[in-house]
Amino acid sequence: MIERARLVDICDQELKAPSFKDYTLNGLQVEGRGEIQRVLSGVTACQALLDEAVEWQADAILVHHGYFWKNEPVALTGMKQRRIRTLLANDINLLAYHLPLDAHPVLGNNAQLARRFGWQFERCLDGEQGIGLLWLGHTAEPCSLASLEAQATKVLNRSPLTIESALGAERIERIAWCTGGAQDMIIQAFEGGAQAFVSGEISERTTHLAREMGIHYLAAGHHATERYGVEALGDWLANRFSIDHRFVDIDNPA
Repeated sequence: MIERARLVDICDQELKAPSFKDYTLNGLQVEGRGEIQRVLSGVTACQALLDEAVEWQADAILVHHGYFWKNEPVALTGMKQRRIRTLLANDINLLAYHLPLDAHPVLGNNAQLARRFGWQFERCLDGEQGIGLLWLGHTAEPCSLASLEAQATKVLNRSPLTIESALGAERIERIAWCTGGAQDMIIQAFEGGAQAFVSGEISERTTHLAREMGIHYLAAGHHATERYGVEALGDWLANRFSIDHRFVDIDNPA
């Protein structure tokens, strides 16, 4: 068992949360009981995840997508009220880490995705905030776009939406990636020398950018590409402090 304040402090320090200028609040978002033994993690603090936490009698919920986003309505009504009421009624803490969990060099979403694909990290291509969300590296071995697509399907258990560029490389060695909704980083990926770019979401414009610049693009799913960071963080906490951790994957096709 660990005190809530210590657990939050450890997470904040490990993920360097105070150094990020984010679209949401990183760290403790809803305060629950003061001591924590059971931590349930998931990608998003949706009602289904909260219900799992109540059933499992979790002391804390750890997520990548929490609440209180920029420009979000502040009134606690409807769906938002039901979610907050579930947490408060059951005295459950909610911890959320957004950009800090994307960028962490070991536990982060980008790092964990690369580990599963066997990609070797070289450097970050984005200097914004000095945090490094867009990663550049090389594949385990040169591969075709079809092989990369097949690997993504196997690793993520879903087929990516693939945009092939006629101007792109036949054999892919240099690859850039950024989990989640990072489709507009495709320009930086191309300018950084990547032959293919993997992210979570796609926009209408992304197709034309990929085709005309000459870089292949795989939209592998926002949820699918961001399942692994929060699970890794939960496992890290469990191993370090001998607390119970359970990851719950609430399926999301987006």
